[in-house]
Amino acid sequence: MSETQVTGIGTATQPKKKVDWASEIRQLIVLAIAVLAVHSLIAKPFFIPSESMLPTLLTGDRLIVSKYPYGYSYLSPSLPILPEMKGRLFGRYPERGDIAIVKSPRDHDDWIKRVIGLPGDTVQMRNGVLWLNGVAVPKVAETPADIRESANTTCSAPQVIQYRFTRPDGVTICRYPRFRETLPSGRSYDVLDLGDTPQDNTPAMIVPEGHLFLMGDNRDNSEDSRFSNLVGGLDMLPIENLVGRAEFLTFSLDGSTTLNPLTWFGAFRPGRAFVSLHPKAGPVPVAAPAP
Repeated sequence: MSETQVTGIGTATQPKKKVDWASEIRQLIVLAIAVLAVHSLIAKPFFIPSESMLPTLLTGDRLIVSKYPYGYSYLSPSLPILPEMKGRLFGRYPERGDIAIVKSPRDHDDWIKRVIGLPGDTVQMRNGVLWLNGVAVPKVAETPADIRESANTTCSAPQVIQYRFTRPDGVTICRYPRFRETLPSGRSYDVLDLGDTPQDNTPAMIVPEGHLFLMGDNRDNSEDSRFSNLVGGLDMLPIENLVGRAEFLTFSLDGSTTLNPLTWFGAFRPGRAFVSLHPKAGPVPVAAPAP
């Protein structure tokens, strides 16, 4: 009896196929290259690890960052495979107000900040008010930002515990002073101003050619272009360190997840899925800025 026939009542089997491991490995390599290409050239997911962009972004937010709007530099690939070089391919500057992912000049870690100053701009903070090219950016008080306290978002630190508040229903929130800034273009966004800090007053700084000035929306808790990179800030950021533009939230987790799958659904923050991160556009308010 041949190999292609088996014992049993009229039952035949096919010879067992051998796994083509070389082909499998090639397919995995092609898949990995495709994923890296998408992450490097088109878009990639990003995770918010800190509170420097409150109230716009919460710790635990997940979002999508597009890589192509500003072109590409040696830091664009997801893997550090290119040597350091000046300039950008298909490069263009962001708009003031964009939320951008950048590479820290010290260690090339990913940071997220808002673009405030472009080359030639003069940027200054006076008593907590942003001044751009010698003109105060309107800063209008809004209702406080009520952010529900959770495992990854607390207001128990000494400098912010004064904003901790328990609602009548027993839910603890962080009730932060919130303001609306509107840039000369009419693009606006919310910022937090938690009180007097040294970074509320800075010298007038001129943004050099090929650089950007960026700030966090949480103005009193953000290491950004107001600080030298020698002390942990961004300084004037070289345009090569620009990675991409934040587009929209995909979802957000409050930090309460464990290995138990039953905790996963309860950790989702409602209302934070598929939310645009582009600044709102509108007329510049005529109201006087805060002093």
